[in-house]
Amino acid sequence: MAGPKTGPSMTRRLILSLTLVMTVFWLLAVGLGVVVMEEEFAEIFDGTLQDTAERLVPLVVDDLQHRDLPGASPQQLQTGSSSGDPEYLIYQVRDQTGRVLIRSHDAPEQAFDAPLKGGFWRNDTYQFYTADSDDRRIFVQVADAFANRQEALHDGALALLVPLILLVPVSGAAIWLAVRRAVRPVDQLRSEIETKDGGNMEAIAIDTLPRELQPIAFSVNRLMMRLRTALEAEREFTSNSAHELRTPIAGALAQTQMLIAELKGKSERHRAAQIEASLVRLSHLSEKLLQLSRAEAGIGYVEKTCDLGRVLEMVVTDFRRSMAEPERLVTRRAAGAELIRPLSEDAFAIVMRNLIENALTHGLPDEPVEILLEDGGVVRVVNAAPAMTSDELASIRKRFSRGPTAASGSGLGLSIVDRLMGQMNGRLVLLSPAAGRSDGFEARVELPG
Repeated sequence: MAGPKTGPSMTRRLILSLTLVMTVFWLLAVGLGVVVMEEEFAEIFDGTLQDTAERLVPLVVDDLQHRDLPGASPQQLQTGSSSGDPEYLIYQVRDQTGRVLIRSHDAPEQAFDAPLKGGFWRNDTYQFYTADSDDRRIFVQVADAFANRQEALHDGALALLVPLILLVPVSGAAIWLAVRRAVRPVDQLRSEIETKDGGNMEAIAIDTLPRELQPIAFSVNRLMMRLRTALEAEREFTSNSAHELRTPIAGALAQTQMLIAELKGKSERHRAAQIEASLVRLSHLSEKLLQLSRAEAGIGYVEKTCDLGRVLEMVVTDFRRSMAEPERLVTRRAAGAELIRPLSEDAFAIVMRNLIENALTHGLPDEPVEILLEDGGVVRVVNAAPAMTSDELASIRKRFSRGPTAASGSGLGLSIVDRLMGQMNGRLVLLSPAAGRSDGFEARVELPG
């Protein structure tokens, strides 16, 4: 049966969604913070601008009263540092005519274009605040460049965004851990459901599951109970039918064989031989149905370690005793190859019996059947036969399906083997042509270590 198709991961989608939502909210918070910072910075800078201008007024008035101003130029009266460091605030002291009396080092020689009127005023480059003396003859104008405010706002925004670059992956990892922990019960429930098949129909423990998953587990348990009842009824019917048919079929076959021995006419013996062949096929079918019922009952689920190599030898010996040409079965064992596994002896015997029987029945009658035990838990059954196509190889695994052969058979052998190999966690590989040959058929049994 094909595995589940690859689809979008619910866990991955949840992690990405939570991380994306968290990142969007953080970005919105940063944007809101930048807006608030811009308003607060404007208030702080404006307050500083106003305080500076108002504090300078009495100092400048006092200084001017002690200066001999006639004939002096603003350049001779400029103040400030000439060290080259930029000034965040620049100012000019102007008289009532607009002439610049004193200026800071970075202030322009020409008068500001701000009007000689107390209060705030701005242009494209500066925010101004003008403070005047009590007699309104001296005006102090302090200017703050908008570039300073933008730089402060830019630095503040970076201070909020840079940690976000680190917090997003860290938060994503934290969300991943939290989501993985939260969905762990879902994975456990999925694993429990995956183990359920015809050989394991036990109920899932509900008490250990979260409240949200308990209805799912309850529904699965109810479904498995109905399936278990149906499967048990089907197995019981198949097993009982096979058991009940074996005795009358064996009796009818014995009577037919006695009848063939007593008949003298050729036509009568031919008809009796046809009845014998039909009874043999019916006996073989009942045996396969019995094996199928055992396979579906889960006989491959055991934990007892046993030597399956010895079981293989017993199966081969049993076949040779019933064959007219026992030398047709050729067995080879690689040096040091062992097959000791915690698997069911009965299940492995049924597997090998079906594969060897198929090889003897459908292989070329004059060619040997090779049974090779290799190292690593690999058993190969190879027989001579025309090569098959990939479609034919796939079809013969189905129940009651037979390949391109004229030999009689029930079409159940490989389906039984497939069922038992699944229970033993092994794998059945069918090859045609056989490995290393241009023709032939190979059934390879690969058992877990």
